Amino acid sequence: MAIQRPTPTNKEIILDPAKTIVSKTDNKGIIVYASDYFIEISGYSLTELMGKPHNIIRHPDMPKVVFEMLWQSIKAKQNMHAVVKNLSKDGSYYWVMTDFKVDVNPETGNIIAIQASRKAVPKHILPEIEKLYKDLLAIEKEVGMAASVKYLVGFLEENNMTYNDWVVKMFAKPEESKQKKGFLGKILGGKAANNDGSFFSKYFNS
Repeated sequence: MAIQRPTPTNKEIILDPAKTIVSKTDNKGIIVYASDYFIEISGYSLTELMGKPHNIIRHPDMPKVVFEMLWQSIKAKQNMHAVVKNLSKDGSYYWVMTDFKVDVNPETGNIIAIQASRKAVPKHILPEIEKLYKDLLAIEKEVGMAASVKYLVGFLEENNMTYNDWVVKMFAKPEESKQKKGFLGKILGGKAANNDGSFFSKYFNS
């Protein structure tokens, strides 16, 4: 059954920078846990969230390539960071910096869950993020997903960084980016995607 999403409004929800939104899904993206702050901000009740696809809060302003990138990372059993615009039940929006962590069964090697921790995004970084996402979304609508992927790869190559490097750059002085190969390497940074883990560990524990 298709998800009935609310009509987006221009009303922004201001997040408490001291609080963290936490959710957990199974390996198919179905919600199995939602923190109290997630329930409060999303506007959905616990029972409305449980058992639903996590994309129930996906905002139409978000380019699909970002979520394609996320699932590529998850399938590779790699953690990643992403800046995401979410949609609440009443149509309001809120920007979050998300830290994704993949839980793997140590015996089988299979993915068993994905946990996401989210915090408020500093206002000063949004203009650059919104510009890139707006361009990617326009490409997806007019040309297609494949073209959006190529544009994102080109954007990151031009700036000599991975997506994770770019996100770090928004928050702090970026570390020197390393040369990578392939879709995941160019966009996520491969196994080096967690080189900035110490920075985000401090951010999410602040």
